[in-house]
Amino acid sequence: MKSSFLHLYFQFSQKMEKHSINLIRISLAIVYIWFGALKIFGMSPAGELVEQTVYWFKPEIFMPILGLCEVIIGLGLLLKKYIPYTIALLLMHMMVTFFPIFIVKKACFDAFPYCPTLIGQYIIKNLVLISGALVVAAKYNQTYYANLNSGTK
Repeated sequence: MKSSFLHLYFQFSQKMEKHSINLIRISLAIVYIWFGALKIFGMSPAGELVEQTVYWFKPEIFMPILGLCEVIIGLGLLLKKYIPYTIALLLMHMMVTFFPIFIVKKACFDAFPYCPTLIGQYIIKNLVLISGALVVAAKYNQTYYANLNSGTK
């Protein structure tokens, strides 16, 4: 039984080795485009949190701009040519998403730091998005672009 399971797992693993980075890249793009579009159209459940965090900007101006930036990041992830710039933008964006933990701590934790609210969990899950972006960055590195430009991909 064990060897049968491992055999199937390793077959699956080999397939995923070929496709997993594109899957994470496309998944990140979908999340960014979707969440950004919600902000553009004033439908984001994170709207109130953003307003509380970035209280010095008018939300009716800031939210669509933030949404547009998120859509641009999503589109940049789909266009391999722009991935290095997109990853830099994504990581900067992700740093900013942790601001509510410090600015509106009570909205993020029932008991800091071990009992996050739903909002806190929403923020903490960004660690997965950061990790995914780093995996994508590792794939689309200097060697990848050198091979792409020389036609030896």
